[in-house]
Amino acid sequence: MSTQPHHFAPLARLLHWLMALMIIAMLFIGAGMVASVSERHEWLIHLHKPLGVAILLLVIVRLVVRFSTTQPPLPADLPGWQVLAAKASHVLLYALMLVLPLLGWAMISASGEPVMLGSSLQLPSIVPANAQVFAFLRKAHGYLAYLLFLTVLLHLAAALFHGWVRRDEVLDSMLRGKDRG
Repeated sequence: MSTQPHHFAPLARLLHWLMALMIIAMLFIGAGMVASVSERHEWLIHLHKPLGVAILLLVIVRLVVRFSTTQPPLPADLPGWQVLAAKASHVLLYALMLVLPLLGWAMISASGEPVMLGSSLQLPSIVPANAQVFAFLRKAHGYLAYLLFLTVLLHLAAALFHGWVRRDEVLDSMLRGKDRG
């Protein structure tokens, strides 16, 4: 009997799908923020900040779950370059999920504005106010958001490839926890 699971742990699946929805929402909110100078700009900012903090907290929980549970193996017949691409893309996704909220927090700190989550909860500044640092962090945050969007699209394409082309049940292991039997 194999000790390797055939599907992801229920908590891992829940966190995956919850964060997928949050990240997709965050990407659209961010795109709307930078494309708008209307009154909705302020409303989008007030959505973006707490959602970013929630993503930061959940990715920490997700990493704990990932390192404390056994993951199902990739198919044995998967070409080596695809195994490497899968592992590298997961590292990149986790890194971006950690770095982007921290960059946003640092960017607001560098702007000299208070880092507010709602009307009464203020986070501490994590960098001193500095216009040049703010400008750098703003560009970095934007470029890395585009990289996250591209990486999410590639992740989705790979999942669909496994589900529709290879039919190797990799996608099912995250969708339903269905055993690969």
